Amino acid sequence: MREFLKNKAVIIGSSIIMLMILIAIFAPFIAKYDYDILDFMNKNKPPSAEHIFGTDPYGRDVFSRIVYGARISLTVSIAAVALAIVIGSLLGIMSGFFKGKFDFFLGRIIDIMMSFPSILFSLIIGMALGASVRNMCISVGIPLIPIFYRVSRGATLNVGERTYVMASTSMGSGRFRTMLRHVLPNALPQIFVVVSLAMGGSIMAEASLGFLGMGIPQPTPSWGLIVNEGKEFMFSAPWTTGFSGLFIALTILGFNMLGDGLRDYLDPKLRGIEA
Repeated sequence: MREFLKNKAVIIGSSIIMLMILIAIFAPFIAKYDYDILDFMNKNKPPSAEHIFGTDPYGRDVFSRIVYGARISLTVSIAAVALAIVIGSLLGIMSGFFKGKFDFFLGRIIDIMMSFPSILFSLIIGMALGASVRNMCISVGIPLIPIFYRVSRGATLNVGERTYVMASTSMGSGRFRTMLRHVLPNALPQIFVVVSLAMGGSIMAEASLGFLGMGIPQPTPSWGLIVNEGKEFMFSAPWTTGFSGLFIALTILGFNMLGDGLRDYLDPKLRGIEA
């Protein structure tokens, strides 16, 4: 555990993620202005002591919108990944444990899902369901299901051939009991690594949908929506998009660094230990 906590990637990544979470939690105390108050007399104002990140094309304080946008972007990402974990991991473990026709049929469905680019898949689901926070969680989460399915299925196939799992089954232990007691705990380390990396991908997916106008409806801010609102002024007023883009990049970097640290710690080969 000490090696894990001393990993620079883990420290930096965790610090960035914690900072973003604290910003989202304490948004009402951090933001100086309401995120939805229009002030056309002060639109596209550059950063100043009054508006540290400047104002957007509608005169709203960019910093306040980014701070409140952290709530939406992180909530959507966490909920989407949680949805993918529950469905993908459960199906993957069942597929790897039961095998046979069930595994073949489910595998072909996953192959079809993976044949679509994730952002296109999310767009199709978002257009079908409509714009809302709940629907955004679903449209971002469903394309992530194949990732957790493949990871959990691979881990289950590996663990399922071990002696103690076969002994548990032969002694009369039910299949679902065996999966919960023996298969799932051994699959969790690999799932944890994918979770941190999937969080970064879900942040990007939410931002991309917001940028394309398929995200959270106005006036509720999200990081992708903020970039979308200021894209026409990207060169004349770069602060309208630049700061939000910076927060997106930092958050993704934090999750990726944490994922790299988890992978290094949980993979014995990468730590120089005989597997």
